[in-house]
Amino acid sequence: MRKFLLAAAAVASALIAPIAAKAQDTTVGVTGGNTVVIEQGGGIIAEQRPAFRNYVVEQRVPAFTIPDRVAVGTTLPEAGVTYYDVPQRFGSTPYRYTVVNGTTVLVEPKSRRIVQVIN
Repeated sequence: MRKFLLAAAAVASALIAPIAAKAQDTTVGVTGGNTVVIEQGGGIIAEQRPAFRNYVVEQRVPAFTIPDRVAVGTTLPEAGVTYYDVPQRFGSTPYRYTVVNGTTVLVEPKSRRIVQVIN
């Protein structure tokens, strides 16, 4: 009986572990009666990225060009880049967005560091 219980506990742990890991990546909140899910770091979750990209295209945000590769951790120049607020429907985030080298990115406003590349 003891072996059966240990085996059942092991199976249950194996099934729950991916759910627990996923829960650590996201935060759920309620805003204006709607449930909003954002990544733990305040980024836009994968399910909302296509809609966010469409939003940015609809806004006709001008793209800025930099000589560096666009990647998380890249610091954008002090001058010449305009940052925009992320609409509440995509989650409450301390970050702003812009388009650099044709790619939409989330940026930490004070440091100008890219925190998320929206693919």
